[in-house]
This record gives sequence, C-alpha cells and structure tokens, in this order.
Amino acid sequence: MRAVLQELIDLLALERLSEDTFRGQSQDLGWGTVFGGQVLGQALSAAQQTVPHERAAHSLHGYFLRPGRVDEAIEYEVDRIRDGRSFTTRRVVARQGARAIFNLAASFQIEEEGASHQASAPEVPGPDGLLSERELALRFAEIIPRRLRERATGERPIEIRPVRPVNPMQPDVREPLKYVWLRAVDRLGDDMALHRYLLAYASDFHFLTTALHPHGLSWMTRGLQLASLDHSMYVHRPFRFDEWLLYAIDSPSSSGARGLVRGQLFDRDGVLVASCVQEGLMRQRDEVPETAG
Repeated sequence: MRAVLQELIDLLALERLSEDTFRGQSQDLGWGTVFGGQVLGQALSAAQQTVPHERAAHSLHGYFLRPGRVDEAIEYEVDRIRDGRSFTTRRVVARQGARAIFNLAASFQIEEEGASHQASAPEVPGPDGLLSERELALRFAEIIPRRLRERATGERPIEIRPVRPVNPMQPDVREPLKYVWLRAVDRLGDDMALHRYLLAYASDFHFLTTALHPHGLSWMTRGLQLASLDHSMYVHRPFRFDEWLLYAIDSPSSSGARGLVRGQLFDRDGVLVASCVQEGLMRQRDEVPETAG
C-alpha cells in the first residue's frame, strides 16, 4: 500500500485512551484549520469502535462548532446512547482541550433485506481519460499560493478526477452542479468500516464550493470566508472505496451567508451507494479567508 494512503488510514484509526475515549492526530492540508472531513471520519471511527462489527453505519449527522487547530490532537468522547435489537446509536463529541469543536450523531444497523429503489445516475464521462486534481495542479503550479503548492502538487491518498474542472484562480459563472470521480489510490482490505471512514473523509471535498458556482466565486476568492456548519451522510448500499465512485453534487439554494449542497455517490454500475447534505458558511468580507471547505 502506498505510504500516503497508509498515513490517512492511520490518522483515522485513532488511539484508544479508555473504553469510550479516543485520540486522533490533526492533519494540515494548508488551510490553517483542520479539514472537516478529517473530524468527520475520525468521529465515525470512534463511534464504530464501540459498536459490534456486524452493525454498519447507515447515517451520521455532524455539527462543526469551532475551527480545529492543526497543531493539536483531538479527543473523541463516545456516548453509548442506545443498543437495540437492530439499531445502535452513538453520540460523539470532539474536543481540543476543554473546547468542543464537533458533535456527531451516528446510527448503525444489522444487515437486513427490504424494498429497494434508487435515483438514476447522471450521464457523464467516466473517469478514464480525465485529469486528476494533482495533474491539473502540476500544470499551474507556479501560480498556486506557496502555502498550498506542496499539498496541491504532491502525492495524495485519494484520487479525484473532476468531470469539468474549475480554475479557482479565475472562476467562471456556471450552474450549481459538479461531478467528480474519486477513489483511494491503492487497494484496501475487506474491513468495510474503513471504506465508510474514508468516504466520510472524502465527502467534504468539492462539496460546499459547488454553491459558489452561480456567483463566479471560488474558495480562493479574496475576502470570502468558507466553513462547513453541518454535514450528513447516509449509506444506502455496500461499496468499496478503492473502486471509482461518482460524486454528483448540486446546490439548490444559498442565502443569509449560507449555502446548501446535496451529493449522491454512485459506483461505476450506476448503483446509488450513499447520499450527503451539507450547509456551510459563505461570508463575503474584506480580509483573506481563514478556512476553506
């Protein structure tokens, strides 16, 4: 396995401090604060480690309370709210010092059969032949801000291939729609919980920025403050994160300095495996933005 992917897996694995308390290290992606997907994935990992392995996460709902510091570890406290015959519910509070920075509610279910239907996958080009984000960044490395250049052009644990890339330095006005293909850069084992942690982590990439499209803005627009406020994810069907998934994202509304985005994740056979929803802060001000989501 590539070292960069193993580092991410280790980041999500967490150190167990007690039966219901865990510690995770923080990752610096160059944005000045902890990436929301990191806290989401680590919190789900903490919750799952208190649940029988035959129960898989089917929904999670998180609130980002404060920006996380990249130079400080995060402790995750799990509250075992309910253990039922079919469902298990957990609440997780993430803290840095005495300050809560994130709150998660997650539900887990045994495998069951039932009625099934789904939305159709959009007709877009497949991942073959599309340039990855890293390949796109290497083409324009000289104009990427120095604080982001190494991360943008370096090896990544998750490969992302946009169907219609946006130039964040010169964003154009377009519909609030986005399609990106994503997957882990190497094969993963058969621990399906790990595949869910990685999907939770990756589901925060390219998400809120879709709400910027109609306004000709990007996360690099001077004076624009972006931050995730909440994030929900529903897992509908089994999937593998080491195989291509299409993230189809749209934004139905933005107002009150907030943007709403929705995402559906399909495998290459058009099977809908997960859905996500997020609301985030989109505040225009005079200073350079502190965070990017």
